[in-house]
Amino acid sequence: MKDKVRDDYERPIISLRISITNRCNVNCIYCHHDGMLDSSSEMTPDEIYEICRIAKKLGVEKIRLSGGEPLVRPDIVEIVEKVNSLDFRDISITSNGIFLDKLAGPLKDAGLDRINVSLDTLDEETYKMIVGKNVLERVKKGIIESCAVGMYPVKINMVVMNNINNDEIMDMFEFTKKHGVILQLIEIIESESCDDNDFNSKYHYPLAEFEKHLAEIADEIKVREFMQDRKKYFIDGGEIEVVHPVDNTNFCKNCTRLRITPEGKIKPCLLRNDNLVNLIEFIREGASDEELIDIFLKGIHNREPFYKEEN
Repeated sequence: MKDKVRDDYERPIISLRISITNRCNVNCIYCHHDGMLDSSSEMTPDEIYEICRIAKKLGVEKIRLSGGEPLVRPDIVEIVEKVNSLDFRDISITSNGIFLDKLAGPLKDAGLDRINVSLDTLDEETYKMIVGKNVLERVKKGIIESCAVGMYPVKINMVVMNNINNDEIMDMFEFTKKHGVILQLIEIIESESCDDNDFNSKYHYPLAEFEKHLAEIADEIKVREFMQDRKKYFIDGGEIEVVHPVDNTNFCKNCTRLRITPEGKIKPCLLRNDNLVNLIEFIREGASDEELIDIFLKGIHNREPFYKEEN
């Protein structure tokens, strides 16, 4: 298949996000901690390869590996190597960064293009309160090592929380600017669809006013048209991108990502769990490429904008 497959709303499927584990080595206060899979039940490197191989046939260009914390898997380098052998345009990982000081080099050598590191504060006490342990210096070392081995871009995902770290944004920006890292500010979702509305209501920090400040001091502003019209602010040699909550029609209209759960199911929509399509059991039963493509297509045609534009 040469052309990209589109869903019933004419959205092309460009990227695939695979949660390769739901295990994690920290306990972040904003994480829902969905039921944990035993490591023996996780998809193997060969199974992840097969999923990516079929996705490639459907025109997928980019793979993101996530978790849980994907670097807790001892075979993470092998997984990246196998995915890289399929020649995707981009392979990335989202991580808490704790193991990056040791794994940045091997991951880069295996074919990893870039990494997003979740880091919400540079204050040791605040970090310990958010994640449950104090390994901040190790995470910072891992970020610097990722830059040193040539990953580009390295991004820091900073979840901005009211009365916790909302006053640290510019300190984080100075850190990212110093090391050539991009800062992504993430606004907590605040909507009726959220499973943890009490937490989100308490700690939600609207970034709209702060964006006005960024617009005033920016040397240049770019808009990512196919990413919610996110704005990228270039300031004094650094870069800040603002990620607003996904509960908006623009996010859904421009969504080009399909997801795979840690259990090996196709997840057509980030905000729904009632239309999953089992994929891994057919791979384990030796299904043909044609059968696996049909299963992928079923998941793709299950895609429907969670937030639709009003007529």
